[in-house]
Amino acid sequence: MGKEIALLNPQEVWSCFYCLTQIPRPSKKEEKIRAFMVDFGQRLGLESVVDEVGNVLISKPATAGMANRKGVILQAHLDMVPQKNSDKLHDFEADPIQTIIDGDWVRADGTTLGADNGMGVAAAMAVLASQEFQHGPIEVLFTTDEEAGMSGATGLKPGLLKGDILINMDSEEEGELFIGCAGGTNGRMIFRYHGQPLPPDSKGFRIKVTGLRGGHSGVDIHLGRGNANKIMNRILSHGQRTCGLLLASINGGSLRNAIPRESFAHIALPADRVAEFLDHFSMLTNVIKQELSVVEPALKIEVITAELPETVMEQAVLVQLLNAIYASPNGVVRMSNDMDGLVETSNNLAMVTSGNGTITVDHLFRSSVDSARDDLEIMLKSISDLASAASLFDGAYPGWKPNPDSPILKIMQEVYHQRFGNIPNVTAIHAGLECGILGGTYPDLDMISFGPTIRFPHSPDEKVNIPSVSKFWDFLVETLKSIPAK
Repeated sequence: MGKEIALLNPQEVWSCFYCLTQIPRPSKKEEKIRAFMVDFGQRLGLESVVDEVGNVLISKPATAGMANRKGVILQAHLDMVPQKNSDKLHDFEADPIQTIIDGDWVRADGTTLGADNGMGVAAAMAVLASQEFQHGPIEVLFTTDEEAGMSGATGLKPGLLKGDILINMDSEEEGELFIGCAGGTNGRMIFRYHGQPLPPDSKGFRIKVTGLRGGHSGVDIHLGRGNANKIMNRILSHGQRTCGLLLASINGGSLRNAIPRESFAHIALPADRVAEFLDHFSMLTNVIKQELSVVEPALKIEVITAELPETVMEQAVLVQLLNAIYASPNGVVRMSNDMDGLVETSNNLAMVTSGNGTITVDHLFRSSVDSARDDLEIMLKSISDLASAASLFDGAYPGWKPNPDSPILKIMQEVYHQRFGNIPNVTAIHAGLECGILGGTYPDLDMISFGPTIRFPHSPDEKVNIPSVSKFWDFLVETLKSIPAK
């Protein structure tokens, strides 16, 4: 299943993307795709190197008469976000992605598709393999670990890249040119607890929050989708306040840059409060489902009888945890004053995980304004201090400041207009792109980002629009033909 995508047009791109679907490549597990890409470049007779952090750089000389053109760096990341529906059996470290053609879209069967950033990788591969059009000197930089920390871009050393222009192909809206992005920081609250014996006459239950749409915590954060961790916390907090609920374990969300779709908790209740809790649970879950009915029609919130846990968290720690999560911001914090419809600052309350006497609550802050991102850090630290929790901040990466006078922007606007008859929209993106990091290491690069239309990345609903891939490829080819002389 899925091989038929290799026959879609443009075949030079889709055949490469099909190859990518057959190679497991979750973040931090890129060994197989890295080896494949080096072999791909070497089989084409091109210089192919791997740097010390695992990035792959493949260089292609200019075609005849084009050696005097400015050098272009095509950039995309090798890794993909591994997300699947809870009922889907799939091992992202071993199994190929099963693709489905659904009208004008390609999607996967219950998992992320990997179009983010597989379409950019496939287009770069097609450029390397093509003998059909003229171009100047090209370097293709395939970075590693973009989705889980951008360590590939961060670890790239000065002096490796020779080009003048960097074209990032990790954007997700055909017809738009991106000239800026948000920066980000990871924030973590850490609670310590000691397992306590259960009170006598307790009953065990499990609560499940499933069926949410999730999505990319930058691209989709403004859509108002449900956050499984926030929903679970609301239920647990109500149960704790009204019925003496005790918490044994909790596990919600799986990636810092994906809106959490599922959360699971193991709880205990006093036997004489079970009926009351179930009544409250039914009423509260109906309220939550009604609140989210438009954006989350498949939301499921269940409570089922379960074995008694061996221990539960201390009541004081539980109250501090629930209050801290309740107080934590989630979603859009501020819209941009500079660009209509653009999110300036947001937070994704991404993961809540317990085990071995520790509960961690992971956040991902994004902002195109560094001071606003810093303010979110202070906010989270204040919440942590009030809740007697530790706080940790790491993985900060810079935003990419827009340059409306970019020469490559002007060239691509003209090319798009000549090719398609209209002017592409110029904007910034709230997601993190590697351009900010790469521009810090190579400050003289003229940078831009574009791509085909991809919907719902970082979720099992991810899909890529087939007609947009054709326009994306045509636009890329015409742009490379139009690069000016040095």
